[in-house]
Amino acid sequence: MPADEPWLLMYHSVTGYTEDPYRITVTPDRLRRQLRWLAGRGLRGVGVAELLRERAAGRGSRLVGLTFDDGYTDFTENAVPLLREQGFTATVFVLPGQLGGDNAWDPLGPRKPLLTEDGIRAAAAAGMEIGSHGMFHVSLPEADGNTLRQETARSRELLQEITGRTVDGYCYAYGHVDARAVAAVRSAGYDYACAIDPGPLTGRFALPRIHVGDRDTSLRLTVKRLLHPVRRRAMPGEGSATPLAGAGR
Repeated sequence: MPADEPWLLMYHSVTGYTEDPYRITVTPDRLRRQLRWLAGRGLRGVGVAELLRERAAGRGSRLVGLTFDDGYTDFTENAVPLLREQGFTATVFVLPGQLGGDNAWDPLGPRKPLLTEDGIRAAAAAGMEIGSHGMFHVSLPEADGNTLRQETARSRELLQEITGRTVDGYCYAYGHVDARAVAAVRSAGYDYACAIDPGPLTGRFALPRIHVGDRDTSLRLTVKRLLHPVRRRAMPGEGSATPLAGAGR
């Protein structure tokens, strides 16, 4: 992988399951194997803010950005112990407007509980980066002006109150991003933002990521890593409004 291509992996839920219509779940055993695969290749998983800082200082060639969207309670229960087992950290993107709620935006599949304030603090205390996924998991290109401010600026304010730390990162719900959404995120004071697919807006405020699921064995991860630079150059239409099935919840 060329040095100028940051590799960001996108996870969601880490738990056992019987149904997973959006392919957002990996079992703890699969995550353990995937993290060991990274470590076995001399790679270290870190949060996105650390990845960007280290790359800017010329020290990030062996770092991989790990992200967990939606802020499910299974992040602290199942993912954090496995991350710490390898000496890794990650960014968890949470929804301060739905503390202790569930993934009501998903019409199909099981309800998954979301982190409470205490859960977010526990993740931060474990060395994980806390980022915003908005207030209520809203598609920003469809939002009116007030909703856009709530999803970006207000969510950041609330998370900083909860954690007592600066919140640097934002993650676009569903991977939906347009120029207006990017402008709102920058205006709210974030230092970076994560999208899903590459596109005309790709850059610090629309970082593309690779979806990782429960079917991703060592072979599939190897292929995804090799294809990452090609994917970055395959610039789809603005907005990435139709993310890969199951990859943008």
